[in-house]
Amino acid sequence: MSFTRFSSRLLGLLAGAAAALLAVTAPQPATAADWPTKPVRIIVPSGGGGGTADPIARVLADELTKRLGQSFVVENRGGANGNIGAAAAAQSAPDGNTILFSWAGTLATNISLYSRIPFDPQKDFDPVVLIGAVPNVLVVNNALGVDTLGKFIALAKKAPGTLNYGSTGNGSSMHLAAELFKKSTGIYMVHIPYNSAGQATSDLLANQTQLMFHLVTGAAPYVKAGQVKALAVLAEHRSSVLPDVPTMAELGMKDIESSTWFAMLLPKGSPHEVITRLNATINQILADPPVRQRLIGMGMEPIGGTPDKLARHLDAEIRKWAEVVKFSGAKIQ
Repeated sequence: MSFTRFSSRLLGLLAGAAAALLAVTAPQPATAADWPTKPVRIIVPSGGGGGTADPIARVLADELTKRLGQSFVVENRGGANGNIGAAAAAQSAPDGNTILFSWAGTLATNISLYSRIPFDPQKDFDPVVLIGAVPNVLVVNNALGVDTLGKFIALAKKAPGTLNYGSTGNGSSMHLAAELFKKSTGIYMVHIPYNSAGQATSDLLANQTQLMFHLVTGAAPYVKAGQVKALAVLAEHRSSVLPDVPTMAELGMKDIESSTWFAMLLPKGSPHEVITRLNATINQILADPPVRQRLIGMGMEPIGGTPDKLARHLDAEIRKWAEVVKFSGAKIQ
């Protein structure tokens, strides 16, 4: 072997050894197991300050920040009943740095109400955790003179088409809850849509409409003040907000369940380690007594569970509300 060839080979070996040493000693890039390594944004597809979603998301963001050592920042992206914000989340990099915090309307009913939406709630996201739910409650004007669900159904069937119910608009939770009730009972009632829950409630109190399938959070002050009568909560379990009001299931109508539920999802293809850690942390937060009571105080019943639980829930809700939307004829352009 010539000296030149030997020298070249030696230099090659030394270069390889140096590269290997650098690879070992150089700072390694962050992996999914290290998540989070920088601030994380939580997209809430609604405007800030109003409704239930934003304050719940902010409670969770604060708790995630405390527990995971990075800032979790709520970013409000309203528009098109949540479609704009959800689409923005779906199009984000699947690196764990963007979370979607959304609810039943955006994730389960928009796909049936709109001819086209800019995201697929199942194909474009990895489910993380079902956060909780705010159930609907059937409330009636006192002038109806009914104090039980059975009496209300008897009255409504006796005079079909004479009862008006208010909602916050076509395709809203209040509207579709009423349509689910109509579909299940065969009762015919007239829908009166309003621009806001406040307007709908005012007309209920004035007996311009006779009933609403209000959210428990909105109905509770009027129920407790004796201004309206709550007949049944549309949930499997009683609401902590109105604990004395029976559920539809208790009254023999197990198929009538409706709530605004909340969930966290990540863009499709997010690392399994991130999904697992975020899920575990949220479940710890929901189980923490002070936080749990704070969320219940906002009207939400905490749920939690596995990503698979959310996936199954989302699939069932999409199928269920597709049938109700078809029955109602509701469409949003």
